[in-house]
Formats: sequence, C-alpha cells, structure tokens
Amino acid sequence: MDEATLQFYRQNAEAYAGWAKAASTRLRGFLALLPPGGAILELGCGAGNHSAVMLAEGFPVRATDGSPEMAEIASRRLGHPVEAMRFDQLDAHEAYDGVWASACLLHVPRDELAGILGKIHRALKPSGVFYASYKMGEDDGRDSLGRYYSYVSREWLDMTYASAGSWITLSSDTNVIQSFDETPANMLNLVVRRA
Repeated sequence: MDEATLQFYRQNAEAYAGWAKAASTRLRGFLALLPPGGAILELGCGAGNHSAVMLAEGFPVRATDGSPEMAEIASRRLGHPVEAMRFDQLDAHEAYDGVWASACLLHVPRDELAGILGKIHRALKPSGVFYASYKMGEDDGRDSLGRYYSYVSREWLDMTYASAGSWITLSSDTNVIQSFDETPANMLNLVVRRA
C-alpha cells in the first residue's frame, strides 16, 4: 500500500465519508450471483454504503478498510464491526462466497497487484465471485490530492489476474465517474468467478 495514499484517507476520513456516493448500481447484480446468505468480504469499504446494502439484504459481511479512522466512521454508521485491515493483511482461505472491492484496489502499486489478487483468490470459496473496479490507463501516478493510482488497461489486468489464479470472467464494462478531487475518471468494472 502506498503510504501517502493511506495517510490521505486517515487524515481526511470525515470529509471523504461525507462525500461518499450512493451504493453502486452494480452491487445488486453482484449479490444476485451469490448463494442466499453467502459470506461477503468487502475490501476498502470507505463510509460503508455498500456494506449497508449487503447487511440489509441478509448477507453476513466482513467489512474492512485500510484506514482505522474510516473503519471507525463506517462502524458507527453501520452499527456493525468494521475491521482496519490493509489488502496485504488478508490471510483467509476459502472463507467467502463473494469479495467486493469497489474503487480501492486501484491504489495498489502495479507490481503488488498480482500478490493481492492471489490473496483474494485464496480467500474465495470455489466458484466464489469477485468484483473490483479500476481506473483505466497505461501507467501510474498521483492525483491533485497526492493519492497514488495504478491506471490499467484491460489487457494488462487480464494478464495480472491470470498470474494470480484461475478465473472465469462473468462481466466487464466501463463508465465515467467524478472522483473526490472533482476530476472525471474512466473506470473498468470487472466481475470474475474463482475457477
């Protein structure tokens, strides 16, 4: 994890939580792919908007965020424990039916992503479903707030996923969002199943 990015979220947790958007429209489709009551791990839960929907739909959720301050805010909002955990600290084995990682793995340095994806692959049960969204591009860099991003192409991402485990692609689409620093970002949304 990039230390400057982590510090940004630690120091700006209240402001970021206040800005947090409504839950992704892709979440319902993701939940529909899981067995009823299937266990979900959310990485980078931020203010907890996605976890709130998962919990309301009756799914047991392990909500996590790399920022202890953000985890505390989300826990208060949800009335549910939220664990302060970095991606590299994930150490579960075949524990989850689904892993949800909305706009968070895009902060992982390019040379570290395959290792994180390998940890996610191990954490999923066989046939478990994994959603993640990334900023599209060909390089890495920082935004106007100093946050690190790895900008990826679909081709590079496919190779990186393949090096981390065996996956079946269920869906892939793109959209444009407005980032916290008010700049537009081209996003790639990928749903895969552990093969």
